[in-house]
Amino acid sequence: MAVLTFAPLQFVSSIPLSTRVVTAATILVSLLYYFLLWSGDEAFSAPYLVLVPGSSLFYPWTLLTSAFVESTVIELAFTLIVIPASLRYLERLWGAVETAKFVVVTIVASNIIAVVVNWLEYALFANPVFLYGQQYHGQMALQIGVLVAFTQIIPEHHVQVMGVFKARVKTLPMAYVTFSTVMCIVGFQVPFIVIQFGWLVSYIWLRFYKKNTGEVLSGGPAYGDRSETFAFVNWFPPFIHAPITILSNTAYTVANKFHLIPSGGGDIESGGYSQLPGGARAEAERRRAMALKALDQRVASASPAPQRPANGSAAPSRPGPSSAAVSQPTPSEESGKDITESKSESR
Repeated sequence: MAVLTFAPLQFVSSIPLSTRVVTAATILVSLLYYFLLWSGDEAFSAPYLVLVPGSSLFYPWTLLTSAFVESTVIELAFTLIVIPASLRYLERLWGAVETAKFVVVTIVASNIIAVVVNWLEYALFANPVFLYGQQYHGQMALQIGVLVAFTQIIPEHHVQVMGVFKARVKTLPMAYVTFSTVMCIVGFQVPFIVIQFGWLVSYIWLRFYKKNTGEVLSGGPAYGDRSETFAFVNWFPPFIHAPITILSNTAYTVANKFHLIPSGGGDIESGGYSQLPGGARAEAERRRAMALKALDQRVASASPAPQRPANGSAAPSRPGPSSAAVSQPTPSEESGKDITESKSESR
């Protein structure tokens, strides 16, 4: 009879390093926040843990630590269900260093943009609420960043929750961004606006700056994913592709002119992008399969119906009796052929 054993230390040691650090930091900092909240008064504030735009200059570490503070138990439970499993999957593809850089860049850059937006709002409306009445916390920026990473790696994968909700991975990021936009419109800017910043920051990082760990055909490091399937315009509906393309191409040209974008490295087929985790061969197979699928769809939609012969057209010629008679060998030819075959067999 098999005995099931559970070794906590063995389970923890099996979790990759970056995932383990992020999970432990989320649990510890959130529990510290709960302890300070429950032991403090009604006017409790922790600008040294959460990100307060007006106090961020005095507590710059909150640009990172605020992401590890989940203000409610429900938010903490949701984060612990989603983030550790997602980071574990990504870390096995990217490695601990690239995963850690992705987490830090997505969180810190998104919070910096949020602080700048709040300062601009304060300068425009002269309302101190934008500086000291709003607090950024939680891992919403990292959650949308993980969805963007999954869109890059497994865009056609289907996600099903409790047999009810079912969607493709590539549709989830913009659904989350749309939710953020609605929440901001109805007046809940904090902390939902960081979802939009996290989507943009994580996409730019994965598109241009993430160092790929797979084999590189050109002999040098490869950065980002410059494929057409991961282009910025593909996040939007087709009817606004034209202005988005002009805007994104202009931004890319300006950034490239000031040498803000590293070289993408050699490409396997089109010379424009670097391979995804798994090596050049795996990336080539993925691109080739997608190209064949698109080609099959185009051929199926564009193939014409079989045409019938027009009236009066000549029917295909068939051998008549006369031609069959002409092609029949004579008795002398058959006997000569038999003699030749018997000689070759005797030899």
